[in-house]
Amino acid sequence: MSTSEIATVLAWHDALNAGDIDTLLSVSSDDIEMGGPTGASQGLPALREWASTAGITLIPKRMYYYDGVLVVEQEATSTTNPAEPSTVASAFRVVHDQVISTFRHETLELALSSTDLTEKDLVSDA
Repeated sequence: MSTSEIATVLAWHDALNAGDIDTLLSVSSDDIEMGGPTGASQGLPALREWASTAGITLIPKRMYYYDGVLVVEQEATSTTNPAEPSTVASAFRVVHDQVISTFRHETLELALSSTDLTEKDLVSDA
């Protein structure tokens, strides 16, 4: 297990949740791929736009890891509906301490199946 890859994903979450766009971009690759319920995009300008306008907080919960791939179960809170958080999960790929891709899924099960990770890959249960 690589703690630096986990630390990178935790730093990514911290920067997003704090609105620290410069740090978020610094822990992301120039050609980061992103996807979620509203579509997919690529590159730091797209990440900047999404992070500046998404109005979402993602609190990491359980984490699963294998060979540079992490699935993070998250408590998602929207600024448009802060009283009703939901549980989602995102799959991250980290290379050289930079997030190169992140894809959000509606459930942990979908995120795990999209990455071939399983319960045996659980590293943290926050």
